Amino acid sequence: MAIEPSARTGASAAPPSRSAKPEPPKVVKKLEKRRETHRDHGKIYRAAFALAGAVIVVGGVAMLVLPGPAFLVIPIGLAILSLEFAWAGRLLDAALVQADHAKEKAAHTSRRQKVLTAIAVGAGVAAFVVAAILYDIPVLPV
Repeated sequence: MAIEPSARTGASAAPPSRSAKPEPPKVVKKLEKRRETHRDHGKIYRAAFALAGAVIVVGGVAMLVLPGPAFLVIPIGLAILSLEFAWAGRLLDAALVQADHAKEKAAHTSRRQKVLTAIAVGAGVAAFVVAAILYDIPVLPV
């Protein structure tokens, strides 16, 4: 009778399954309920909804290079479009799952990462103060 290597070392025989799908965020569940009732509206209402979603997404994409909250506006536009189009729903669901992963990753930052971030922010503020003094940059409108 041969003993498996994992039995000798005390390691578990099989790693946890990654195929198990995590539970979707609350927003995704709400959107799924809303999608069911959205199809009952008229064509003009649905076309206006799709147009509004497209305008919001385009505005959010423009905010990627212009000042503005692009990462807030784009998902709102995708949520509106997801009521009408399946591709927007899949894209929004994937984006929300990635946002949850980023949130978890940010919550588990190490002390070293926090200290380095604080040092980087402090250096940025110091560089701005030095530039404001040397180049006479008006900080407050006078």
